[in-house]
Amino acid sequence: MSGDSDLIKLYSTRILALAADIPHLGRLDAPAATVKKRSPLCGSTVTVDLTVQDGKIAEFAQDVKACALGQASAAVVGGAVIGASRSQVETARDQLRAMLKQDGPVPDAPFDGLEVLIPARDYKNRHASIMLALEATAEAMEQADRANCA
Repeated sequence: MSGDSDLIKLYSTRILALAADIPHLGRLDAPAATVKKRSPLCGSTVTVDLTVQDGKIAEFAQDVKACALGQASAAVVGGAVIGASRSQVETARDQLRAMLKQDGPVPDAPFDGLEVLIPARDYKNRHASIMLALEATAEAMEQADRANCA
């Protein structure tokens, strides 16, 4: 029965509360970039729309169709992403991956709320879903930068 108690710890009240209240849900009318990411293992998807001003995210929206862990990750990202630079987003993405896969430290502020997902380290099949929001945001920022340079 320890498997059941592990799952109860994984789906903590805090994770479920985050999953139920995801900031910036929806789509932007005129995004500078749009990226949809999908986890092939579980089918979770996150679509990110954003605009960038002065090298920082000015507007952000996300369409999240993911498990509770992917939703919780998207909630933390959505709450922290406005005003973030491409470098901050890419660093947070890399730090989250290291936190999950290599027992690395929690991502830097403003993405430090992702520490709530530390219990998911042992659930490798959930890592891809947890990574979707930051991966989509990083790729969208890259697209927006390319469009601004063109």
